[in-house]
Amino acid sequence: MSNNQAPKALETAFTKTVGCRYPIIAGPMFLVSDEKLVAAVSNAGGLGAMPSLNWRSTAEFRAAVEKVRALTDKPFAVNLIVNKSAPRVDADLDVCAEFKVPVVVTSLGSPKKVIEKMHAVGSKVLCDVTTLKYAKKVEALGADGVVAVCAGAGGHAGETSPLVFIPHLKRHLKIPIVAAGGIVRGDQMAAVLMLGASAVQIGTRFIASTEANVHQDYKNAIVNAEPEDIVLTRKLSGVPASVIRTPYIEKIGVDLNPIESFLHKHEFSKRAMKMLRFYLGKVQLEKAVTVPTWKQVWGAGQGAGLIDQILPAGQIVHTLMNEYYSASIPAGGGGSGTTGE
Repeated sequence: MSNNQAPKALETAFTKTVGCRYPIIAGPMFLVSDEKLVAAVSNAGGLGAMPSLNWRSTAEFRAAVEKVRALTDKPFAVNLIVNKSAPRVDADLDVCAEFKVPVVVTSLGSPKKVIEKMHAVGSKVLCDVTTLKYAKKVEALGADGVVAVCAGAGGHAGETSPLVFIPHLKRHLKIPIVAAGGIVRGDQMAAVLMLGASAVQIGTRFIASTEANVHQDYKNAIVNAEPEDIVLTRKLSGVPASVIRTPYIEKIGVDLNPIESFLHKHEFSKRAMKMLRFYLGKVQLEKAVTVPTWKQVWGAGQGAGLIDQILPAGQIVHTLMNEYYSASIPAGGGGSGTTGE
């Protein structure tokens, strides 16, 4: 195969549902996923995804959706935080419906309103899940698939190994399952498809891409990281989040102090602390991502330890697929496992 020739298509339950060529989502990453990265992944045959909150206002988010539409005619996705305290969710959802965004991925709340509104315009809805109980709930609400956030993921990771969580979900769900957590190579993709997933969501690998809108120091940190350099910290939002161990992370520690722990035991103060932590963590992440600073807070999953170079996003997609086919393991996940040109 020449370097310019795209790998053959892979059909699974996921690709049939969302209409993309390959069962690969570039995970929607806070402050990382912008229009250029999303379009590059979608044009390469995957599904580019971006959080609506990467833009400071609904008007800016609307302009971003317009730009993605101008850069690609392929399916793409928007991630919406849908818990009750999330800012702008209704306004951002209106934009998604107006532009008939092909796929919406929900996180941290009930997707009921999103499912109803996006289905009305012919779009698909996937939901982040970390437990079977919640996965069954969103399936009953009409979700078109779930993103199984497993241990090893960047940001707010799940607690269960993909080796267990994927087949556990597969036993009980009829909708497509997307595996997320520590996946950066095609042989890993082959493994989780064999276990019952029909797609993968990959975030950290796309931070180390030429299109990723982050400081070069962040990309270099991904390339230089070992798996054991990824630690869980509660300092950002009060709940464990995966970040690269840096001198700053070592200085502030990864656990809440006694006062913070006490405040997290009471519902009102817990809510206030989480809002404060979210705001402070957002500010720290934004500074670390965009400008050089000694306060380095870089989100990443354990798969960073398997990344050794920065590549164009489209090349990453095609490399993943070539590695998948080289692994010689048939596709699973409720899909036919068939391929097509």
